[in-house]
Amino acid sequence: MNGAIMRSTARTRRSAQAAAAVVSAALALTLTGCGSSDKKSDDTTESSGGKESGATVQLPKLDGQTLEVAAVWTGPEQKNFTKVLDEFEKRTGAKVNFVPTGNNTSTFLGTKIEGGKPPDVAFLPQVGVLHQFADKGWLKPLGADAQAQLDKNFSTGWKDLGAYKGKQYGAYVKAANKSLVWYNTQAFDAAGITRMPKTWKDFLATAQTLSDAGSPAVSIGGADGWTLTDWFENIYLSQAGPEKYDQLAAHKIKWTDPSVKEALTTLAQLWGKDDLIAGGRSGALQTEFPKSVTQTFSGDTPAAMVFEGDFVTANINADTKAKVGTDAKVFPFPAAGAKAPVVSGGDVAVALKGGAGAQALMTFLASTDAAEIWAAQGGVISPNKAMDTATYKDAVTRDIAKALLAAGDDFRFDMSDQAPAAFGGTQGVGEWKDLQDFLKNPKDVAGTQRKLEADAAKAYKNS
Repeated sequence: MNGAIMRSTARTRRSAQAAAAVVSAALALTLTGCGSSDKKSDDTTESSGGKESGATVQLPKLDGQTLEVAAVWTGPEQKNFTKVLDEFEKRTGAKVNFVPTGNNTSTFLGTKIEGGKPPDVAFLPQVGVLHQFADKGWLKPLGADAQAQLDKNFSTGWKDLGAYKGKQYGAYVKAANKSLVWYNTQAFDAAGITRMPKTWKDFLATAQTLSDAGSPAVSIGGADGWTLTDWFENIYLSQAGPEKYDQLAAHKIKWTDPSVKEALTTLAQLWGKDDLIAGGRSGALQTEFPKSVTQTFSGDTPAAMVFEGDFVTANINADTKAKVGTDAKVFPFPAAGAKAPVVSGGDVAVALKGGAGAQALMTFLASTDAAEIWAAQGGVISPNKAMDTATYKDAVTRDIAKALLAAGDDFRFDMSDQAPAAFGGTQGVGEWKDLQDFLKNPKDVAGTQRKLEADAAKAYKNS
């Protein structure tokens, strides 16, 4: 499978260093300013948004049909996506039920499929799972109408990520820029911080300044192992560079490689200091991702910073009183090496059932209509190049989306999402568990490397 990953994403990997520079420069110029002069109001209401009239995509009538959609999202993310499904129901007459998969998406879906009751459409958070499911014959290729929307609205790089062995199975309709640090402006003001850190050394110094001023410096959602893989990937890409990143992603080099040791040692400079982590290491390991966001922007003693993707805005908007662009601002992940990293992620929509209903929903999801409805809710960015970016709920998200689109087909995709799910995408095992153990004991770099390599070797061999 690792060779297939490399082939199917080959176009996305050329000129990655130049792309990283483009996106990093765009982020540095736009994000810390928070778009105060943007024409679009940051107080856009949470309506269904988009183009309810004058639709640009034609859909069949599906009166009386019931469809099921499965995805990992809960809470605000699920609520926002439901707006898209509401519009699909309105246009087609179908009823759509949403089913949360939990963090173990591949296990949940595999059980449903083998039991003869797959959902019509599912969102896969890992490109490696798409390849595994396609190999098993569990996925249906896109129909002509869905393919037409994909060809019209998406770049080659994003299309390639949803293809496998010459067939187009998926549409990456939800993307993520996973190289962002969100910060509480009140905490920064109280500590007298006016310059955002651009290097890892500066980031650690900023964290210490915040801690000395009385704020828990960094909030970490360590109970969700995927957040820890994102920390590692950003450090690793910045230090080791794109070629090594690709090699490790495909297990062409081992996790016992010196480049992994360097990245883990660098992470330990933060993870090994309880005074810089909200709740210390033990608290971080009990903190799920949503809480890592809310404890940064609400409560009596909010944390000052939280690292994660653009989707953080969904939790800020839904679960706190903070206003994105005023109370909550963002800066690019600091450079731990020669250049600041740019790591992208995404969720790919795939059809698990044949028939008009599943294909109609895939067609709608790949349209600009759906993209604009979803974007208007906040907390999501789309790789749909044809959509009107003015529909984004806030200026910060709009700038993040523009920066990602500016990279074109040149970006690095989330490393753990390229791995077999048994290693890079399953709660309680593999990379997720190994990095949680490392957060618990950041001194054990060598032991962590050995465990990562053992788990990776087993998963890639069985994929």
